[in-house]
Amino acid sequence: MRRFGLIGFPIAHSFSQRHFTEKFEREGRSDCRYDLYPLPSIQDFLPLLEQHPDLEGLNVTIPYKVQVLDYLSECHPAAAAIGAVNTIAVREGKLLGFNTDAPGFERSLEGFLPAGFSSRALILGTGGASRAVRFVLETMGIACTLVSRTPSPGVLTYNDLDASVIDGHLLIVQTTSLGMSPKVDTTPDLPFSFLSGNHYLYDLVYNPGETLFLTQGRRRGCKVKNGLEMLYLQAEKAWEIWNTPSYIW
Repeated sequence: MRRFGLIGFPIAHSFSQRHFTEKFEREGRSDCRYDLYPLPSIQDFLPLLEQHPDLEGLNVTIPYKVQVLDYLSECHPAAAAIGAVNTIAVREGKLLGFNTDAPGFERSLEGFLPAGFSSRALILGTGGASRAVRFVLETMGIACTLVSRTPSPGVLTYNDLDASVIDGHLLIVQTTSLGMSPKVDTTPDLPFSFLSGNHYLYDLVYNPGETLFLTQGRRRGCKVKNGLEMLYLQAEKAWEIWNTPSYIW
């Protein structure tokens, strides 16, 4: 049996197990299984590997995309540049880290942003997913401004978001867990009244399908998108990595 799975905490909301289980059934891969491994602490990571020595690959989600770097044998150059890993391949006792969030996010922007989009982007959150989003946008030539609840150099707080800031950032990407099931009544403290029909709101959360963040934007005429397509795209890239022993190495 080939074993794969997802680590993070909490992860009951995740669609990853359903996606891979349906994929395995559809493709007749009765020798594969994908399980959820909720880890209350990153220190539970190595014991998990000892408990399941047959694990071939793992996806990594909140809050361990950065913390897991300390446990890896090697890190793909793009993942190292991003500073976050969401996919691990286990090969010959080595833990190899990749970031498939970046290509998944980049492909999911196709058809969402208009050709020649040149406005700045606000990225809400500074975690591992935020790093991948920033990497992609800056590679595309879109300048980014980070927003966090905690003050830090070079990062805005929500109190800094006035009308001029919102008007100057027509793409807003929500990368935190706010609004994720079961806490669907939460949302970043964005001044939604400053939004207009010129804004594009992208929420990496996909469960529920429309978060309060996206609902607030849609009510003001914004173009909105959730992270479900990105989830499927990054998952397929992870599957490609797990099944290509020499992938990019």
